Amino acid sequence: MLKDVIGKTFRLLGYTIQYGCIAHCAFEYLGGIVVCSGPSMEPTIQNSDIVFSENLSCHFYNIQKGDIVIAKNPTDPKSNICKRVMGLEGDKICTSSPSNFLKMNSYVPKGHVWLEGDNLRNSTDSRCYGPVPYGLIRGRICFKLWPLTDFGFLRASPNSHRICND
Repeated sequence: MLKDVIGKTFRLLGYTIQYGCIAHCAFEYLGGIVVCSGPSMEPTIQNSDIVFSENLSCHFYNIQKGDIVIAKNPTDPKSNICKRVMGLEGDKICTSSPSNFLKMNSYVPKGHVWLEGDNLRNSTDSRCYGPVPYGLIRGRICFKLWPLTDFGFLRASPNSHRICND
């Protein structure tokens, strides 16, 4: 009797560990559901929108300009940020605000990306903290799940004119 109880307990523990490992791998490498907060990505992503983030693109270095990514905040590693990739390593980026008369440019260093929110007037992004190391990127947002009226793939950046093409 005691032998059966101990055997079943260890079997249950074994299954729990196996399924825990599978769940960890799924969320770490495949993706997951993310609730976005803050106004920096408006109008593309509103506060409290729910999106699906896939993680394979960042593991295979397949992030492109225009992608919206989830990354660790360079100034606060305990929090994540949701921003659009405006430049990859070697790209020339307009670093001045849109209202500045003199346009300042910068190049994105190797192993980094330039991230900006779609709401330029209300976004803390690479214009404040500089290029973000590629290793801080956690996933790429594929589509919006909630609200259902906006379900589907995300629209293009309203700030695509800020990418300098040289």
